[in-house]
Amino acid sequence: MTFDLIEANLKRVRENVRKACEESGRNPNEVNLLAVSKSQNIEVIESAYKVGQNNFGENYLQEAKEKIDRLPLADWHFIGAIQSKKTKEIANKFNWVHSVDSERLAKRLSEQRDPKKGKLNILIQVNTSKEPQKRGVHPDEVYSLAKKISVLSNISFAGLMTIPAQSHNEYVTSSCFRNLRQISEQISYRLCLEKSLHLSMGMSNDYLLAIKEGSTWVRIGTMIFGPRDKHL
Repeated sequence: MTFDLIEANLKRVRENVRKACEESGRNPNEVNLLAVSKSQNIEVIESAYKVGQNNFGENYLQEAKEKIDRLPLADWHFIGAIQSKKTKEIANKFNWVHSVDSERLAKRLSEQRDPKKGKLNILIQVNTSKEPQKRGVHPDEVYSLAKKISVLSNISFAGLMTIPAQSHNEYVTSSCFRNLRQISEQISYRLCLEKSLHLSMGMSNDYLLAIKEGSTWVRIGTMIFGPRDKHL
């Protein structure tokens, strides 16, 4: 994909975000665009970076390492399943982790994070659809986990993430997003948090719905970069 096309795609997505915020009575500055760069080659990622895209999301550590080395000043977000044996590298190569679903993982990330790098931003992955095959914390268990990890020394409990039920029904999708927002409001109140929690929710097919329900991070991949590179 050419530089000009990536620039045009980013411009279109950002304009869609702005319109969705306007329609929902939200400030567009509240919504951050996370460019999901998994299975994309470094050249297209560099093109996006050159036109002002600074946040990139990766699912696989091994694939991400070369990209991070090439663009060390970008903000890198780990958004995939976390293997215990890889927590040390994830803790030190990324700025954000969106997919924490246990106290054990949070503790490992905190213990293995280099304090000189500052705190690692952690989001708890919530299974808002309550599907047995899906990863994430059950909604009833989120507060307990948030309370435990909010006191860990080298991480910052920054918010929640969800992947909604796979459905063509907008009501079902919106309900998952609304559920996450309500959980975040309850946690903020019970933990007496000064700042609102981030909500990482919404991808290419549903990010406009997510924005209307309060998303602060939308995760967009192929709408920016085109089809993924099957060789990566």
